Amino acid sequence: MLAEEVYSRLRLSLMRAELLPHQRLKVRDLARSMGTSETPVREALVQLARDGAVEIKPRFYIRVQRLSLADYVDIRDIRLELEPMAAERAMSHMRPADLARLEGLHDMLVEAEARRDWRTALEANRAFHFTMFEHARMPTLLQMLERLWMRVGPMLSELYPDARPFYPDVHQHVAILQALKKREAYALRMAVRLDLIEGGRNLLRRLSEMEGGPFSQEAASRPSPPTLALN
Repeated sequence: MLAEEVYSRLRLSLMRAELLPHQRLKVRDLARSMGTSETPVREALVQLARDGAVEIKPRFYIRVQRLSLADYVDIRDIRLELEPMAAERAMSHMRPADLARLEGLHDMLVEAEARRDWRTALEANRAFHFTMFEHARMPTLLQMLERLWMRVGPMLSELYPDARPFYPDVHQHVAILQALKKREAYALRMAVRLDLIEGGRNLLRRLSEMEGGPFSQEAASRPSPPTLALN
């Protein structure tokens, strides 16, 4: 198995929150589990370290990076700009079967939360978003979003059960689906942004508490002004 393949598998594990913040990674164990030699694993881990997803301290440890609250908010604010763009670009390429796929993933998320199957809930959420983003047909943007999710993914393990997403009104996935079906670009961009803000508010509170600081309502809801599409 080449280093690129190992890198792709580890990247997906990070995005799925299968690897946890500060989890130790052992080259020998990873090589054994992936059926490869240690060399491509080392190369993949070095690349992940360059991406900011893994921390390597020679002769001491290799571990998954734990984002600070400030780093998490930084990444979220970038996502607030890029993800609505990806969703809008995807809108014109999505067909009824694609929308049905998204609806199925959202139903999977809701059902997984109801039975407290947190791992399935996290994966259904990731798949919902990236099924939509892939339809944007913008490979560079997709790669950027994958790298952002790779860094933030392990922190999403903190969502359940203590920082479970809460929406004061309709779940924003439902709003996203409605906007996609009606081809309403502005509503779609706002729904994607609100999904990040509302769905992540409890996580921001938890991360703030873990750092021993007061929860900042401003940080939780301070998105930059929405970018309007010029059609």
